[in-house]
Amino acid sequence: MTDRDTPIVEPEQRLRRPMFWVSAIFGWAVIAYGVRGLLHHHVDTRPANLAKFFVGGALAHDLLFAPVVLVVGVLLARAAPRRARAWLQAGLLVSGCLVLFAYPLVRDYAKVIHNPSSLPHNYTANLGVTIGVVWGAVTAGALATAVRRRRSARRARTGLR
Repeated sequence: MTDRDTPIVEPEQRLRRPMFWVSAIFGWAVIAYGVRGLLHHHVDTRPANLAKFFVGGALAHDLLFAPVVLVVGVLLARAAPRRARAWLQAGLLVSGCLVLFAYPLVRDYAKVIHNPSSLPHNYTANLGVTIGVVWGAVTAGALATAVRRRRSARRARTGLR
């Protein structure tokens, strides 16, 4: 069955299905449990700091990250050769996710003065190494694709299979 064979369910119809309501109730219960734990353990979780981080993250996403991603995507679509575009997009997507995930660790937000094991690694260096590995894989994949295409083009010209 392909995507074209799957019937499209209108939003109004989805609201009438029992699975929607079961998953909505379950989701809200998980959220309520998390908020309860956040407030119950307020000394450790620092709800005011979390609220600032949450609101700041939403604002940073909407005002900074999303526009930058859109502009880079448009520039990439115009500037990059078609063959390399998918590899570049994958590398940028994975790199962006890594940076966003590692940002609190790189900034030492969870560092505790009297606990040296709270953030025991050099997360900035680790992020650099990880991004280097990602771009090494992107480069290897793009080169392998280019070699494969050249070989298939050469075979097509000579009539070999």
